[in-house]
Amino acid sequence: MKNFLIPTTLKDDTIAAVKSAITQSKNTDCEIILMMVSETPDAFSSSNFLREMRTGLTKSQEEVLETCRYMIDHTKNCKITIHNQYGLSSPIFRRIIEHFSVKLVVLTYSYKQETKRIHQYLVQLAGNQKCPILHLGNEQLKEDFSKALYIENSNANMHVKDVQQFLNDNFSYEIVSQTAKTDENYDEIAPYLSEAISKYEIDLLVETRKGEKIKFKKNKKESINEKLGLPVLSLYEEMV
Repeated sequence: MKNFLIPTTLKDDTIAAVKSAITQSKNTDCEIILMMVSETPDAFSSSNFLREMRTGLTKSQEEVLETCRYMIDHTKNCKITIHNQYGLSSPIFRRIIEHFSVKLVVLTYSYKQETKRIHQYLVQLAGNQKCPILHLGNEQLKEDFSKALYIENSNANMHVKDVQQFLNDNFSYEIVSQTAKTDENYDEIAPYLSEAISKYEIDLLVETRKGEKIKFKKNKKESINEKLGLPVLSLYEEMV
């Protein structure tokens, strides 16, 4: 059973994330968890605390949620769970992943653009978990992927064959090309990346990551999937 965790504020691209999760399930039983996080209200009385927690959804959010429910209700192998989380920490997030047996976290472009601290915190916490993360692109692309470009981290000391074996065991993606990590000289090699993506019909980027100290930056650095518009599958190095 492959379970998917989708942190969301119920923007429109949540629908694309659910579609992608349904496709990734490959017709096997799965549970799709839509998780909405909020700060713990700063209140002295229990009644005030409960009032603060009861934040209603906007009409557009309700429409997105109903669309997601409709899709999953009409997919025999999938079920949906709505998880509201008040307050967040590394142990809490880890227990959520363990409790739901999450095999893949799906992060939408809109969620990573959220400005509230708790949403930024969740994105960074997700990066420190051992669970694979699928970062969806900022463009509306197909829900299923097959051909991948592997972005090799020179500090990872990992062979592309090991990464491909992990993909074979857990997904159905084939690495058809690879490149070195491009943070420092992206503008120089961008034309070559675009040529490779077009030539090999690449629809997914694959990278590996390590746990990092959580930092809140005023100016967020644009990631490679935001630059290229392609989704990225991020794998925790110790799990590959």
